[in-house]
Amino acid sequence: MSPDRRNVFILATCQMLFGTGRSLLIATAPLVAYGLAVEKGLATLPTSLVVVGTALASIPAAMVMHRLGRRAGFVVGALCGAGGGALCAYAVFQANLWLFSLGAFLFGLFAGFAQLFRFAATDVAAPEYRSRAVSLVLAGGVVAAFAGPETAKIGKDLVASTPFAGGYFLLVAICLLSALVLMTLDIPRQTRAEREGPRRPLREIMAQPVFIAATVAAMIAQGVMTLLMTATPIAMMHEHHPFDDTAMVIEWHIFAMFAPGFFAGQLVDRFGEVPMIHAGILLQLICVAVALSGYGVMEFWLANVLLGLGWCLSFTAATTLTTYAYTPAERDHTQGATNFIASTFVALLSLSSGALVHYFGWMWVNLGAVPLLLAASAVTFWYSSRPRTLVAY
Repeated sequence: MSPDRRNVFILATCQMLFGTGRSLLIATAPLVAYGLAVEKGLATLPTSLVVVGTALASIPAAMVMHRLGRRAGFVVGALCGAGGGALCAYAVFQANLWLFSLGAFLFGLFAGFAQLFRFAATDVAAPEYRSRAVSLVLAGGVVAAFAGPETAKIGKDLVASTPFAGGYFLLVAICLLSALVLMTLDIPRQTRAEREGPRRPLREIMAQPVFIAATVAAMIAQGVMTLLMTATPIAMMHEHHPFDDTAMVIEWHIFAMFAPGFFAGQLVDRFGEVPMIHAGILLQLICVAVALSGYGVMEFWLANVLLGLGWCLSFTAATTLTTYAYTPAERDHTQGATNFIASTFVALLSLSSGALVHYFGWMWVNLGAVPLLLAASAVTFWYSSRPRTLVAY
């Protein structure tokens, strides 16, 4: 196995482990928090703090990797995740929402490092293999689609006296296993010439149309996906659907997010980044239409499947497009900037989703996604109408 394909396999495995932990949190945290919170509008606070942690870790994660390399940085992130899982378990025993939220925030710091898995795959990949490397790493989440919710179901009754606590012990084990696997990663550190080569000011990089379009597309694809996904467990609870049905919907949603990764890169290579971004936006708009058509398990299931498919196409294409915005010396701080912008936006949507679904209902959560998707489409059209000035990287 060639070094680039070996690294992609390791990163895909770690994406699977991270995704398992994340989907475990997605399936359980809103329900745990709903039971702990006096103000029920705070039910999505822990899930939202995962995204806040991701945003706050984005730039520090890039800086750590710039100094220490990918392997050391990723291991640090995985250990943060293990600490977060341990705190979540303790908080459930203590019935303390704020400690539980802090544990979720620590897991979010791990997510801030883990979101660089897809960029790490491009570090040593040949230009013609980059989009496929990105999509294959994202495809590691396919197993997580089922492993996470199933782990949540096992953990729900693992400690008989305290529902859901056992799941967070399993989360600790998942993060520690991820750290062990990451220690086998072999991505050479950048040379001094690469790290210290000529770099444009960040504001100049961010002013490029290619950076703007790629970041807006990734930001809104991720934001809409998080907005609707975070609200789904609460909306299904309001409709009196049992937890097993909620777990099933989340399973298939996450499967739809990552399964296309086996071929999404080839689609990007064949049709180009811009058409695939538009295809993803269209699928997410159809998702909204399905969600508004009814409140049965089937409508929740189909809407979440379309939501995941749309995210995968847009996010893979936007990630590939981002790599044309920087040179090797500009890599880490540009990746940190785009991840910080996207994660901050996603955090704001996630923080608002609990209040929106609790006070206004599932319909308005979905309607709120429509102008965001139309804005992403408009920015992508604006970029595609301009002369291309891509950085050779």
